[in-house]
Amino acid sequence: MSQICILTDSTAQFSGPVFPGHELVNIIPLHIQLKEQQFTDGKDLKTANLPPSVRNHTFPKIIPPTVGEFCQVFNALGRKYNEIITILISAQLNPAYWAAQEAATTMRGPVAIHIIDSQTTAVGLGLLVQSAAEAIENGASSLRINRLVRGLIPRVYTVFCVQSLTYLYHSGHLDPAQAIIGEMLGIMPFFILENGRLVPIQKIRNSRHLVDILHEFITEFSHLQHIAIIQGVPPYEQEARTLKERINGDFPSVHLSEHNLGVSLATILGPRSMGVVAMEYCPDV
Repeated sequence: MSQICILTDSTAQFSGPVFPGHELVNIIPLHIQLKEQQFTDGKDLKTANLPPSVRNHTFPKIIPPTVGEFCQVFNALGRKYNEIITILISAQLNPAYWAAQEAATTMRGPVAIHIIDSQTTAVGLGLLVQSAAEAIENGASSLRINRLVRGLIPRVYTVFCVQSLTYLYHSGHLDPAQAIIGEMLGIMPFFILENGRLVPIQKIRNSRHLVDILHEFITEFSHLQHIAIIQGVPPYEQEARTLKERINGDFPSVHLSEHNLGVSLATILGPRSMGVVAMEYCPDV
């Protein structure tokens, strides 16, 4: 049995339910607060339950696991494993990373805890976790896995087109005036996740332009290992279908997966979002 395991958070999305080393991956859930209720991410609330705009609604909040929750999980895993590699959502999007760091400093005992800020989330986070899990399965040391993951982080690229701009305001990523006016005018900004932070790069004019921009983004890369399409609610069915056809034409040998926008990420971006994750192949990492 392996002496190393992985802990990640519930925002991670994987390319499939089973992958090499999947049994070594453990999930600590984030929480969603909506009105007076608190929900466990991935269990009690769906993205479709979120309002399309929070301009005139109580906005949902994404709440990280507490220091106590991390301590509880670290203690439980420490009874089975010697080392815990913790790979979490970007610290720029959620403070779970800092709670984990604080929890790790209070731990006593022989278990070694390694904490990595993935600088991403969703499928990007899932791909990093899968790479680490496969490395453990192949007998890699924790030092090698740390180097692997940190080497892959700059090679995971994520972009999103966002319509529910008031969500971005309430999650602290957009000026309130820009969010309210932009949402009223139907402006759809295009964001890239850069060093863990959402950075606007241009505006989308219409659904056809959305497909063109996402396709153009993907074709900037020549050696891709994985491409993922993420869509919110209501689903961008036609856009996703057209984009998938173009990707298959340009990258017939690259693994392509499709995902629904998770509720935790939807509380940051808003449910009416569509995005793409691209992971570059890197044989030297």
